[in-house]
Amino acid sequence: MPTFDEILENVGEFDRFQKQTFFVLCLLSAAFTPVYVGVVFLGFIPEHRCFSPGVAELSHSCGWSLEEELRYTVPEWGQRGASFASRCRRYDVDWNATGLSCTDPIAAFLGHGNSSTVPLTSCRDGWVYESLGTSLVTEFNLVCEDSWKLDLFQSSVNAGFFVGSVNIGYIADRFGRKFCLLATILANAICGILLFFVPTYLWILIFRFLQGLVSKGCWTAGYILVTEVVGPRYRRTVGILYQVAFSVGLLVFDAVAYGIPHWRWLHLTVTLPSFFLMLYYWCLPESPRWLISQGKNDKAMKIVSDIAKKNQKKMPSHLEDIKFEEEDGGKQTPSLVDLFRTPQMRKNTFILMYNWFTSAILYQGLIMHMGLAGGNMYLDFLYSALVEFPAAIIIIITIDRIGRRYPWAAANLVAGFACLVTALIPEDIHWLKVIAACIGRMGITMAFEMVCFVNTELYPTYIRNLGVMVCSALCDIGGVVAPFVVYRLVEVWQELPLIVFSVVGVIAGGLVLFLPETKGRVLPETVEDVENLHRQGAPKEKQIYLHVQTSEVAHD
Repeated sequence: MPTFDEILENVGEFDRFQKQTFFVLCLLSAAFTPVYVGVVFLGFIPEHRCFSPGVAELSHSCGWSLEEELRYTVPEWGQRGASFASRCRRYDVDWNATGLSCTDPIAAFLGHGNSSTVPLTSCRDGWVYESLGTSLVTEFNLVCEDSWKLDLFQSSVNAGFFVGSVNIGYIADRFGRKFCLLATILANAICGILLFFVPTYLWILIFRFLQGLVSKGCWTAGYILVTEVVGPRYRRTVGILYQVAFSVGLLVFDAVAYGIPHWRWLHLTVTLPSFFLMLYYWCLPESPRWLISQGKNDKAMKIVSDIAKKNQKKMPSHLEDIKFEEEDGGKQTPSLVDLFRTPQMRKNTFILMYNWFTSAILYQGLIMHMGLAGGNMYLDFLYSALVEFPAAIIIIITIDRIGRRYPWAAANLVAGFACLVTALIPEDIHWLKVIAACIGRMGITMAFEMVCFVNTELYPTYIRNLGVMVCSALCDIGGVVAPFVVYRLVEVWQELPLIVFSVVGVIAGGLVLFLPETKGRVLPETVEDVENLHRQGAPKEKQIYLHVQTSEVAHD
């Protein structure tokens, strides 16, 4: 009784049909980039200072240069690094007063003290931004007392990821991968277009949340579909390369952001191509495995025939029907309690949850922190995106030679120590800070990609989907926390977020060493199999079987 994987061996495991499906789904993976890391460019924070009425006229009459104007009229200007006072406070004085000196205008307000005795006030008349373009920050003044609203902008999309991952996963399992893809692509594109037109910050938050609600589930549905139509020998590599397509999206997004420095037009530009993905209706198949699981054997067989035809392979003539069968005599009902019931399951669950959290908070946090580092934002983003490609190559080379555990632990440790080194390098050596940060980015990219597939290898079949769903939910929680860690802690010390990332990453690397090695092991069937993963031998892997019916031939 052949399995579906054995049928693919006959009709092609990764030939023309699968390559075409893989390519068009990679476009979906790349299109997810602006949603996931868009805050870097959409919420760029330029240098800013309070707008002070009368300063422009005084500067013009005195013939000041910009540097002189700032030194005379901005509190604490000229100190190393911009301070809260220079960005968020202004002198509470009347710059239109007569008799002000052009060489020391603040002296008229000092009395018998120094400049620190001059009263300060908030930026009641707005801010001046040193930027040629616009961002969410400059349009809605998300600085100083309102700077937390930028954190909320990024957290809202991650909150959408968290809520949507469960619901979209249910839609994919209930109505099919293809329907899920088309519905979420359309919803994401519509929300993106509406976000371009809405005038208020609140509505932007709402549509950003809705984008998160559908976009991650859409990306995941694409990941599932592309791995379900290829043979087992190519499944892991295709899954990794699907994530590499996301890295390609980073490069494209960086180039588009450089050419369009206005956040609304940038957002519209990266959203419009999503409508072309609706062509998936005509060029993507439904997952044959899903059709089999739903008892739609005729439709599954038609797709198998299409695969054989496209791959120019001969369809085995004796295959007339397929039916989904289970090797087990009965089914086990998944329960959340099962994830914590036994010692090994409990240990796996807590470590995986922490590593999902770590991967998200370091990956997103490093990207956001890079936008605040003070260098060329576009070049720094480009360098950090490029290191994701060797990260994928290293994974492909090592996981089947060395295993999962040691490369994964090393990736987390490298990310953690690289963050520490980056924090300790002086600002004067910016190029070295960029190199160290890129090494950290490469490490956490490896860790992120590895936790995606190792998670599935550490749970028994009946609870595998639930295990991945629960553990990966911590990824979205990490994404919610990341902007608050970055944007709040940099107000204390610019490098403090990196110190936090370092500690979190090193702990994650150490915890990975307590997980069992899954290299060369088939997927566990039962909780007992998980408990015995450290022993020699492995349980028989569960398969989707194709029940083959052959027609009887009448003999004269």
